[in-house]
Amino acid sequence: MRLLVLTKRQYTTKDLLDDRFGRLRELPLALARCGQEVTGICLSYRDRDEGTVVDEDRDAGVRVIWHSVNAGRTKLPGLVRFMRQASKLAHRTQPDVILAFSDSFYGIMGVQLARRLNSKCVFDLYDNFESFGSTSIPGMLPLYKRAVRVADGVTCVSNALLHLVRESYKRHKPTALIPNAIDSSVFYPRDKAKCRQALGLPLDATIIGTAGALHKNRGIDALFRGFEALSKQEANIHLAVAGSRDRTTRLPSGPRVHDLGVLPLSKVPLLLSSLDVAVVCNKDSLFGRYCFPQKAYEIIACRVPMVAADVGAMKELMHPHAQYLFKPDDPSDLARAVRAQLDARFVPDGNVPTWDDVAGELERFLHSIAENDSA
Repeated sequence: MRLLVLTKRQYTTKDLLDDRFGRLRELPLALARCGQEVTGICLSYRDRDEGTVVDEDRDAGVRVIWHSVNAGRTKLPGLVRFMRQASKLAHRTQPDVILAFSDSFYGIMGVQLARRLNSKCVFDLYDNFESFGSTSIPGMLPLYKRAVRVADGVTCVSNALLHLVRESYKRHKPTALIPNAIDSSVFYPRDKAKCRQALGLPLDATIIGTAGALHKNRGIDALFRGFEALSKQEANIHLAVAGSRDRTTRLPSGPRVHDLGVLPLSKVPLLLSSLDVAVVCNKDSLFGRYCFPQKAYEIIACRVPMVAADVGAMKELMHPHAQYLFKPDDPSDLARAVRAQLDARFVPDGNVPTWDDVAGELERFLHSIAENDSA
């Protein structure tokens, strides 16, 4: 099966090609390991070298050929150039399925391009794109909802999002749950003391924290204020965090706060494994209700106790252990959940899916779409 992937290059503060990171990189490569012929084209919102980049898994002997196009400062000419190059690439490769990732624009484009080629389009929703800034562009939201409704196939990152597109968007065509996953060669149980030594964290402290987007719109202030409340009661409790932050992010100060900046992916599991309790923050928002925080699976794979905001997919993942969930934006309830985990040290049972696991599910779905003349 020939696949053409349309996506943006930068997402979740990472770069698909420079950082070799996340769902938009891992699923195409895993599909190549399944034996599919995968070509990708991505639009860079930052100035990067344009042209062809080969992403290889040398152990498996497979590769994905990526074509990168810069949007430029004025964006619109770059978008037009991206659309033209994607169209040329599609006519050259003649894909059985166009796989549209990463934002509303790419799904809209994928549906239109598939129709011109008499091909099929599968639109992957790794988040609720309705909550993204791009849908504030006049006319974009109805076009996005229509693309979700008419695409030959749609994949959703969470059950809540799948329910939304079926019920609210009135989608009746094939739709599948394709959750996030982990790279098991990176995220696995490690020795806590060795991880703390590697990062310069205190060996004998009780440490809570997180690794990921430290943004207000993700509810990170609940962790900071919750830590401040805990630190007044517990002399040995410390906070360790790493990740991108916006201009409004204000970390607590003091010798018990450890800001590790933005860590490379290889060091994220060192931080997670250093923690006594990892915290997954979120808000009860259009984003939070429908996303599936990948960090939750990373934390579980490292076998670290976790507390999470009681919203969206975390309710399902942590069921029936609701005592380790906290009310979004509620520092005192976060502190309560942390105390409960410090006593229990509970980690959910079960195997965390790898990218190869979910790529196998995605491959079967893509085959069903490609072979379905009525899709």
